[in-house]
Amino acid sequence: MEDRIEEIKAILKKYKQEHLLNHFETLDDTKKIKLLEEIENINFELMDSLYRKTETTDKQESDKITPIEYLDKYKLNDEYKYYENIGKKAIKEGKLAAVTMAGGQGTRLGHDGPKGTYDIGLDSHKSLFELLCDSLKEEGKKYDVTIPWFIMTSKENNKATIEFFEKNKYFGYQKDKNIFFFTQGELPMMDTEGKILVGEDGLIKLAADGHGGIYEALVNSGMTKKMKELGIEWVFIGGVDNCLVKMVDPVLMGVAIDKKVTVACKSVVKANPHEKVGVFCKRNGKPNVVEYTEITEEMAEATDENGELLYGESHILCNLFSVEAIERMGANPLPYHVAYKKAKYIDKDGKLVEPDSPNAYKFEAFLFDAFGEVDEMAVLRVKREEEFAPVKNADSVGVDCPSTARELYKKFHKI
Repeated sequence: MEDRIEEIKAILKKYKQEHLLNHFETLDDTKKIKLLEEIENINFELMDSLYRKTETTDKQESDKITPIEYLDKYKLNDEYKYYENIGKKAIKEGKLAAVTMAGGQGTRLGHDGPKGTYDIGLDSHKSLFELLCDSLKEEGKKYDVTIPWFIMTSKENNKATIEFFEKNKYFGYQKDKNIFFFTQGELPMMDTEGKILVGEDGLIKLAADGHGGIYEALVNSGMTKKMKELGIEWVFIGGVDNCLVKMVDPVLMGVAIDKKVTVACKSVVKANPHEKVGVFCKRNGKPNVVEYTEITEEMAEATDENGELLYGESHILCNLFSVEAIERMGANPLPYHVAYKKAKYIDKDGKLVEPDSPNAYKFEAFLFDAFGEVDEMAVLRVKREEEFAPVKNADSVGVDCPSTARELYKKFHKI
């Protein structure tokens, strides 16, 4: 143990992070072992480079942003049936799985627990997890298959999520046969001086690495291998907070298969030219999503000959990938983006600091940054009121909140 601690001290000194062991002696034996493991798992070179990135404004002015082609699901006419039949065949053959990204807590909703366990206020009092499961089971019946369900948790909520499913008998699914759990990656949070934070528990302050960590998490956890063993070729990836997400969509699958692309995404048209959402585009000729902050007013308002916005296809985190594409995208880490957040931490004197304003850097990868790995992808416009009812904010915000999602859900299901 002593030799191990000395080695760790030498590493910490090299990267000026010696403070991580300041209160080592006050921890119990279990936490001492855990802290040493966490420190050994930190990629200090990566953290150093990420901190340096916070000091620069790396704006890629040379990037050429151009519109991307898309199909409108409800203007396909005769092609609709054609694509649908292709997709139906693949689903019936058991080639589709669903992945739900459920690593978040329901804190912003005033909910103590994983966001997927949140009750949006329907008469049934079903949680987000159960609403998604109902949809999967209903679609499975249509095609006489069980759609395998993979759920990505975080280290923070993994135990509570699995206990919730156990308590509810997995909503009719069978663990390790057609429902699987895996955790996403984490990175340490840093203060504005580049020091890694110590959390309230005396351990490293870790934060989930963003939805872009999904590819690495699927590969590293062995889930892509499991998918191949099950004969799965296509994977729908969506978030837990969209209670109208349509994970089984034969038209989307048919488009992907027919057009021989490895990625197919759903979009909804922007509510207005200046809605603050990321939109599909081509960046330097490759598929991408451009943030609203990168679009000029002129680009935001530009329309085609039919009066449609040139940059109007919102990315709603409803994406279909081939298993091979996921493996390719998971082979190397995506670039990380910096978010400035409010984070409690233990200072050098051992006191808990509870800041009133943002004080720490969190590093996240974005799922759509991997789109540049493919030459082409399909974008299918769907109807917002049929497929997009996110629960992101508290009701007091009035948008993308439980009350708006509940009304959309009730209207769609006529309840």
